[in-house]
Amino acid sequence: MTFQIEDNGRSNEYLDEALTQKLDATRDVQEFTEKLEKVIQKACKETSGSSNKAKQKAKGKTVPWWMNGLTIMRKKTNALRRRYQRTTGNEALRESRKTQYNKAKAEYQAAVRKEKTRSWKEYCTTTSPFNPWNEVYKLASNKTRSKSTLMTLQKPDGTKTESTEETLRFILHQLTPDDNPQEDTHYHITVREQTDQPLNTPNDKEFTMEEVGQVIEGLKQKKAPGLSGITNEIAKLIFKAIPKTITSMYNECLKTGSFPTNWKIAKVILITKPGKEGSGDPSK
Repeated sequence: MTFQIEDNGRSNEYLDEALTQKLDATRDVQEFTEKLEKVIQKACKETSGSSNKAKQKAKGKTVPWWMNGLTIMRKKTNALRRRYQRTTGNEALRESRKTQYNKAKAEYQAAVRKEKTRSWKEYCTTTSPFNPWNEVYKLASNKTRSKSTLMTLQKPDGTKTESTEETLRFILHQLTPDDNPQEDTHYHITVREQTDQPLNTPNDKEFTMEEVGQVIEGLKQKKAPGLSGITNEIAKLIFKAIPKTITSMYNECLKTGSFPTNWKIAKVILITKPGKEGSGDPSK
């Protein structure tokens, strides 16, 4: 299955219908979601201009002391310089514009020095003056970077993990323990028995386009996306463009009782609890 569909100026309804037919023909919701996800990612990358924005950001000012007022002064100074350099054939006018440029340049450089000094004083007072190991000391001794090395953790038998890989596996086991039937409680045994029994209930009704639309429209804005990079804002735009396809995709998941593997992937970021940085307890 491929998504090489040429719209040729046709409306979104044509694209929506074509994608729905592809899903109905293949009945492979796993492959369909993977293809659709890649197409969305490619479209977002081509239309967002993220690479150009990254280059512009790299060229711009990123120092903490830079202010909007300095940007205006810099533009004004550069404009006066260009006007002075382009003035030829009139020495009096050229000299006058040179004076204006030099004055603006001096004011701009003085403003830059002032902001640098202000920012440095603010940085020097980020911690108490009674603490000799403050930010200034860390800066001078090149200790401003935080350590990213995982500490060893203590295992139930009293021993400690000896490598990064062992530490990660131990943390993973603590967060997502194995589903071992031998360790089931009475409640877990009952749940396991119920799930093994066939259901004698009628099939669920299919989702309607209105139901799916209400859920998607209710997604909160400005939430961090998953590894796919598809935000809630993008999901809303996609549904508006191809509502029939999205509804059919969820109904196919419902009918087959499947959940695409690419939707199960998550990035877990572990944050140490305050005051437990030096603890060997994995629950920290």
